[in-house]
Amino acid sequence: MHTRRQFISSAAAIAGGMVCLPLGAAFTANPAPLLQRAIPSTGEKLPVIGAGTSGSFEVEVGSGPYEQLKQVLEVFFDGGGRVFDTSPNYGGADAVLGQLLAEGGWRGKTFLATKIAADSREAAEAQWAESLRSLRTDKVELLQIHNLRDWKRQLPYAQELKQQGKTRYVGVTHYVDSGLAELEQVLRTQKLDFIQIHYSVNSPGAARTVLPLAQDKGVGVLINRAFDDGRLFAKVKDTALPAWAAEAGASSWAQLFLKFAISHPAVTAVIPATGKPERQADQLKAGIGPLLSDAQQQALIRQFA
Repeated sequence: MHTRRQFISSAAAIAGGMVCLPLGAAFTANPAPLLQRAIPSTGEKLPVIGAGTSGSFEVEVGSGPYEQLKQVLEVFFDGGGRVFDTSPNYGGADAVLGQLLAEGGWRGKTFLATKIAADSREAAEAQWAESLRSLRTDKVELLQIHNLRDWKRQLPYAQELKQQGKTRYVGVTHYVDSGLAELEQVLRTQKLDFIQIHYSVNSPGAARTVLPLAQDKGVGVLINRAFDDGRLFAKVKDTALPAWAAEAGASSWAQLFLKFAISHPAVTAVIPATGKPERQADQLKAGIGPLLSDAQQQALIRQFA
């Protein structure tokens, strides 16, 4: 199977022929557990394949897409996933995730990450209270300052919440190259447990300074936009995988793009979002088997430069 389209077609056919089995069994017959990486500040281990909610979870509760998201979560947790990342400004995605976790009884299995995106202490406090209501929880595992927004005021607030036991870890996020310099400054001057940043075959700039610095500082890393918001799939439409992909344990472009991200030793987990159970199953497979060699990573960077 060389393309994401081919994988999805095959997965759909398999699912159709296995209706007598639980959905998780149909999609997640993984031969081995997901690779795990330790959070530097504590040693707690997390599976390298997580999930996000932007876009895919911005649906109406009770709708067809919502019912499909139930299947996505079943596949995710049955396949060994734990990390879910969301935000209060993802169009209600946090409330959808909160309801799904409650309905499925999955909250206890979830390493739940959310964000503060506010411009004052008062706004941050109100947003945090609403986030807890939306997520149907009294605490989260990771609280991040979204896109470094007002971080000089909001990071101390997040640290206060950590001291109160409302979050176990704190961090900051960004998603474009223009934020790398400031993110580097924050890494050098602040005490963080995590950063979240974009890193992909066509946007590898974080590997120049930010990822090595996070590794040196003992800061965990979540990777967003590993698919460049889906644009990478348009670039590989009807394009065969590299001849060496099978050696790296990749049978789809999605797996290869994710393996690229987690092959950097600083990366703790990657968090692609999807609303399709067959795609979720495909993505989980990226966390199994060998990672990419330096030569393979550089070959992908050259191909998508």
